[in-house]
Amino acid sequence: MIENAFDKPSRFESRKKFGSINLNLFESGGVSGEMQAIDFFCGCGGSSAGLRKAGIEVLAGIDNDPDAGCTFRMNFPEAKFFQEDIRNLHTFCLEPLIKRERNRPLLFSACAPCQPFTKQKTTRRSDDNRMVLLDEFHRFVRVFRPDYIFLENVPGFKNDAADRGPLARFLKFLDELGYKFDMQSPESRAYGVPQVRKRLVLVASLLGKISVPPATHGPGTGNPNFASVWDTIGNLPEIRAGEEHDAVKNHRAASLSGKNLERIAATPEGGGRLDWPEELRLACHREHSGHTDVYGRLRKARPAAALSTRCISFSNGRYGHPTQDRAISVREAARLQSFDDSFEFAGSLNSMARQIGNAVPVRLAEVFASHFNSHYKGSPYYGGSN
Repeated sequence: MIENAFDKPSRFESRKKFGSINLNLFESGGVSGEMQAIDFFCGCGGSSAGLRKAGIEVLAGIDNDPDAGCTFRMNFPEAKFFQEDIRNLHTFCLEPLIKRERNRPLLFSACAPCQPFTKQKTTRRSDDNRMVLLDEFHRFVRVFRPDYIFLENVPGFKNDAADRGPLARFLKFLDELGYKFDMQSPESRAYGVPQVRKRLVLVASLLGKISVPPATHGPGTGNPNFASVWDTIGNLPEIRAGEEHDAVKNHRAASLSGKNLERIAATPEGGGRLDWPEELRLACHREHSGHTDVYGRLRKARPAAALSTRCISFSNGRYGHPTQDRAISVREAARLQSFDDSFEFAGSLNSMARQIGNAVPVRLAEVFASHFNSHYKGSPYYGGSN
């Protein structure tokens, strides 16, 4: 490890109050240029895709997963990618990307690995080094003072050692630096994502009070109906288990054993293993009433179940296609995470599923990015049109 979470100041912060280096818009007077962003723990680029769709320039992504790095580079050729453990990345690596006389608003987006805090985690090791990765993010915020911060994670992140865990430390840190922030735990479907996926989201600003954006979908909004599975994947061509479509990129489904083909054929839309005849049931399920979503089919008229890193596996959740005898394909999973079909994934079948399951839903990131843009344009630091 080169440095810890609270390393000595880099040369960016070595001058008193940053000297003549304008690191935020309080000093630069405000401009109308589009926002720029650095995506920390970016994975394959779900947040970055949403930011870009909202008109924000993604300067760089940071992640240590090589397959995710291949995917990110393929889809964001204009951005720098740091394939590195953040604990080994010095803050000066970002200095060439963030102009010394900064005259454009800067956003830092971060989704630290969430596995230690997910409700599916049945055991939690106190020495899991992923639990302190958010602390490493402090260093970059302290040095560059981004005008906006977007944090996304699982709701359990908030509850883990609430008064002394990584999130509590981060909130205290933001307060000390003068950020205004808001934190909530909405469902992704409230922002147009066709998925029941509850997330913890935090927005922070140096440019005045800010709040989490209101829902765009659901009761009381202009879109009273949530996006459904069939709205999202219903027009993709049929394929069989183990096949890949030759014209739709990443429209590839995992193979199924003969027995699992019988099981999915016996599963109605929206049904699961409880619908099977006795001869198809697993011995481990006969005396176990929980985990009813495993071996389940999605419902056409509803949002999908929350996608995990095994989202293309029939045996690992409600990931069976609503009508075809197979699990959903990589492309269908990507659509349910609101990726455009132009977004391509690299790596093995399992790796692509992991990248998609770990991604921030693109539509969610886009809504929040648009919210940051509107907030900035409504602030006294916005300089208007050039």
